[in-house]
Amino acid sequence: MDYPVETLLDTRFIRVYDLQYAPGRHYYSATRRTLGELVADMPEEAFRTMVPDAVSLCVVWHAEGRKDRILLNREYRYPLGRYVVSVPAGLIDPEDRGRDREDAIRSAAVRELFEETGITFREGDRFRIVNPCLFSSPGMTDESNAVARIDLFGHAESELTQGNAADGEKFGGFLLAGAAEAAEMMGREAVSVYTWIGLAEFLRK
Repeated sequence: MDYPVETLLDTRFIRVYDLQYAPGRHYYSATRRTLGELVADMPEEAFRTMVPDAVSLCVVWHAEGRKDRILLNREYRYPLGRYVVSVPAGLIDPEDRGRDREDAIRSAAVRELFEETGITFREGDRFRIVNPCLFSSPGMTDESNAVARIDLFGHAESELTQGNAADGEKFGGFLLAGAAEAAEMMGREAVSVYTWIGLAEFLRK
């Protein structure tokens, strides 16, 4: 980066930098990254292979004798001040960042599936990366998410629990939505862009 960067806020999870891209010109960026990890400072090859900040999951529940459903949760989102419908999601841990991108995403996805739903990924279930790195709002932040899909087979609804959630996470129950309900939610629910993408992936033929 050939312009000065000033740190305006530095906390455990969120940082704000002033990207002074020209004399007297300032662009403010919120990020989860330290100064040395900023996406704006990455060479092109590193940018194209970067491990994202987090992973969001389209979890499809297959049960014998029933049509497929998408597994959603109701999560309290502090900036919104209310519970909203969400897909299971979470940050990629620092220890996963030493892996290649696909392995890091898979490791985080399996961990978040267990922490937010109680479901242990097992033989017979399926994992697929839908997109390895999406940016939520690049006019304000370099925050990035992978979107992955997990297909679950033969699990019992009694396995579902939100008791493994990390400190600070608040959940208010599960929703198993069929295709008609998922399609309706896409048009009326106030959800994150990643939840919307998860619903779209579930409905995609």
